Amino acid sequence: MLLAFGLLAGSVAAQGTVPFRFVKPKATKVKFRFEMERNLMVINARLNGQGPFNFLLDTGVGTSLITDPSLRSALKLRIGRSFRVAGAGNEAPLEASETNNVRVELPGVEAKSMLFLILSEDILNLSGYVGMPIHGILGADVFRSFVVEVRPSETLLVLHDPAQFRKPRGRRWTSVPLDIEGNKPYLTAEVQVTDSLHLPLKLVLDTGAGHALSLETTSSNLLSLPPKRLRSQLGRGLNGFINGYLGRVSGMKLGRYQLNSLLTSFPDSTDVAMRADVPRNGNVGFELLKRFDIIIDYTHNYMLLRPNMLYHEPFEHDMCGMDLVAAGPNFRRYVITRVVPDSPAAKAGLKVDDEILSINLLPASAFSLTQLSRLLHSTDGRKILLIVQRPNGELTTAQVQLKREI
Repeated sequence: MLLAFGLLAGSVAAQGTVPFRFVKPKATKVKFRFEMERNLMVINARLNGQGPFNFLLDTGVGTSLITDPSLRSALKLRIGRSFRVAGAGNEAPLEASETNNVRVELPGVEAKSMLFLILSEDILNLSGYVGMPIHGILGADVFRSFVVEVRPSETLLVLHDPAQFRKPRGRRWTSVPLDIEGNKPYLTAEVQVTDSLHLPLKLVLDTGAGHALSLETTSSNLLSLPPKRLRSQLGRGLNGFINGYLGRVSGMKLGRYQLNSLLTSFPDSTDVAMRADVPRNGNVGFELLKRFDIIIDYTHNYMLLRPNMLYHEPFEHDMCGMDLVAAGPNFRRYVITRVVPDSPAAKAGLKVDDEILSINLLPASAFSLTQLSRLLHSTDGRKILLIVQRPNGELTTAQVQLKREI
């Protein structure tokens, strides 16, 4: 999912001082767990003494967001200037309002007065996409305050005091320079677009994007769509669905590490490239980043990477050809929102608005949306038996045989 956005009207000024501090004055680091759902990091936060609420941790967002408008009244937030917010997608800009003096508490750290943008409506439906309640997105405020260490295979987050932090010396660590522009981090990486074409590309470091790599073909006349590609709905941005293609690039080099046959998104230029606030060629998402232990240091403009136990996982796409949204009080009801024509899902007779009741004779509620997504990305040729309920109440059985398209 692509979550990068910019402001069409007005501007939100970056705070001059770092917003977060350690609760204990002598602390130099804190550790706490996060949840990794659909290749996104979810952390707990308390706002104005209430909560906890669930927030995505996203380097791709310069200004933190409250995406659930109901928090406005629940937290008695004071509303300031209004903006039109433009982001990925092909619909009209969305209205958002500034709210400040919000107290934010994370485990062991707090920001006594922080600025957010609060959306006028929950257009992203992050809760339905992730499969659990999501109330907003924390961005640069966290990364400006700490050296942030992420251990995805352990789902562990460590926040370090930048003044006390010392780089680890292990030989498996590799360093990647970062440029911080507009409160977002950018890196330059060598991407092997084809077997013979290697390009240095400027990419947003985007922990809030669930894909591995996204490239914008209009950003360089040397970039083009791969011959083998699949038309797809790539995700949802602040201004609607993001359409484009899925394909692969031959490889990408990060520091000393080479990753091969990367599944890559190629969004339509009208949906993404024209919205960019800083010229770039695309972004690196968490499907790739989760394969490393990561240290991000905005103060000294670098990122460190060390391969973890996820490093050798293959890059796969949805082999079923349908999109799901989680619904219900526990987000354990799964409704089909899109079926790709001529896909395995379409050939099995599945339709939009079908609700999945059973998966391989197990109740659908026994699966999280992340587990179900992994199942649909799993193995070429795998057969999955589904029982679905149509909107009119009719029950039907469908056998889907997964197919790797790219």
